[in-house]
Amino acid sequence: MNFQNIVVTGGAGFIGSHLVEALLKRGYHVTIIDDLSTGKWSNISHLEDNPNFRAIIASAADTQLLEKEIPNHDLVYHLASAVGVKLIIEQPVKTVESIFHTTDVVLKLCSRYRKPVVITSTSEVYGKSTTVPFSEEMDVVMGATEKRRWAYACAKALDEFLALAHFYETNLPVFIVRLFNTVGPRQTGQYGMVLPTFVEQAVNGKSLTVYGDGKQKRCFCSVHDVIEGLIQLPLVPKVAGKVVNLGSQEEVSIEQLAQRVIEIAGANSTIEYIPYEQAYGAGFDDMQQRIPDLKRAQTLINWNPQYSLDDIIHQLVQLRKHPTSMLKHY
Repeated sequence: MNFQNIVVTGGAGFIGSHLVEALLKRGYHVTIIDDLSTGKWSNISHLEDNPNFRAIIASAADTQLLEKEIPNHDLVYHLASAVGVKLIIEQPVKTVESIFHTTDVVLKLCSRYRKPVVITSTSEVYGKSTTVPFSEEMDVVMGATEKRRWAYACAKALDEFLALAHFYETNLPVFIVRLFNTVGPRQTGQYGMVLPTFVEQAVNGKSLTVYGDGKQKRCFCSVHDVIEGLIQLPLVPKVAGKVVNLGSQEEVSIEQLAQRVIEIAGANSTIEYIPYEQAYGAGFDDMQQRIPDLKRAQTLINWNPQYSLDDIIHQLVQLRKHPTSMLKHY
């Protein structure tokens, strides 16, 4: 597949801004569409002088805008989405409506103009499954609809179903990526992301707040590794119509993560345990493990994460302590 002009919805977000940078470095022309509801202008302001970069501050659900932009581009990355457990719990209506409606608009116009589209999904889609590692073809076990926790997972699963429906009906090249706890520079703790929250707390000498008993385990993957996968996937035609996991298999409990952040930051912080009910309200559900099966990514695009969790923590701590320093690009 030959691409030159690319649209990135949500391009001012944490992952989106890194993707845009990487695409520009490879010589692509990139247009972002972002209403800055969760993204930040500061994530992309340094790109303004690049002649191959355009920024449109608008919603990715703006049908008239997409009707104008999509025909003039060769590939669409759809990253615009509500993000974070905190936002999902506090604004469930916005979460469900914005996720599905925006994806529906993007897919309809990509289908109309026959434009390949990459849809970013999430490990949340695996629900409460306890069969690890999570492989793309396995059954999912979703939580009760009475628990707002699962609204995000259900909305993202519906996104996947819709994208695959377009693939099956019209052979639209759709590429679905399930991301597992992507972390790195520019990510904030504003919407409940654990690692940037821990780093900020440790650097400031505060207690690190761990929800629940801290025994729940996660795998954290560098945004720079994820970006390489996102760029490679649509270049391989046989990946179209498939779901592909991207994430790390280096598992760590949240309690261990807090301890590692304290150690690497050289902080004197303690760990404070907060019940889920206090943080998110009664009846909150969580998954104990999320480990991705990476066989598809390894087989289809020869992808494996290159950066360890300690690499990532070191980078984030240094950025937090010295935000204006020029660090090695991880």
